[in-house]
Amino acid sequence: MKTGKLWKALILAGIMGIAGGLAGCGGEKADKGASAAVSSNGKKIVKIAHTAHYFPYDYVDDKNQSDGMEVAVMKEVAKKLPRYEFQYVPTSDDDLLIGVESGKYDAGTKGIWKTPAREKKYIFPENNIAASVIGVTIRSEDADKIHSLEDFAKAGKKLVPIAPQNAQYQVIKDFNTAHPDSPINLEASENFQVADAYSWVLEGRYNGYLSIELAYKKNVTAPDAAYKDYKNKLTYIRYKALPTYVLVNKNDKELARQINQALGELKKEGKIAELEKQYFGEEISPLLDQK
Repeated sequence: MKTGKLWKALILAGIMGIAGGLAGCGGEKADKGASAAVSSNGKKIVKIAHTAHYFPYDYVDDKNQSDGMEVAVMKEVAKKLPRYEFQYVPTSDDDLLIGVESGKYDAGTKGIWKTPAREKKYIFPENNIAASVIGVTIRSEDADKIHSLEDFAKAGKKLVPIAPQNAQYQVIKDFNTAHPDSPINLEASENFQVADAYSWVLEGRYNGYLSIELAYKKNVTAPDAAYKDYKNKLTYIRYKALPTYVLVNKNDKELARQINQALGELKKEGKIAELEKQYFGEEISPLLDQK
């Protein structure tokens, strides 16, 4: 081989070697990226975000472990889906919502209700994971006349304003649609301090404060409640129970399908009812059927 041709061959071989090396590096990175979502035993890792302080739905216990009614249900779901490994990530409300929407997390639980706006961003399995009770806090002096949200509406009472982005706003909109002859005057407002809401009701500025029963118990009736001094001045009236759901990323349709199927099986088996008694002290789900 002539010297010129030899040099050309060597240069060509070198270029091909470099290209092959680059391709190899790219392939290695791709493999690592794909395997990052797979556990050491070959299971697909599913990141489940949950709120860290929403007792008893989702929280971190004194041993720094994920716990709560909804976390416990998801752990039962995981047993029915052996191809997945669920990893639980405690976080804030905002990070959970943004993270599930962006794909940072595959799914999330936070005692969340279904709304039209949320359905545009997430997949909601058909089967709910739990339930929460919502109602109105009124002055105890009005408790002999007001026994339901319907009574509250017919009496022309005023609710503490609700932020439109709050799911409770939709609850009252739905109530007004179902009660066109006696709707509740729904005043929109930005978020405010809980202490303000209770004070406003006691002062007579407003007649009632819509909230979930869990919050009322935590804030007013619990032995260590922040507003336990209001206990004898306020009364809570249940309105209805609302289903809470697992949020699933829009691109995880197969995961959502399997979670939904597992939740349906857990309901039939009585496991969800068992966990409700354990975490809530009563079965909440039967209240969903009450009007």
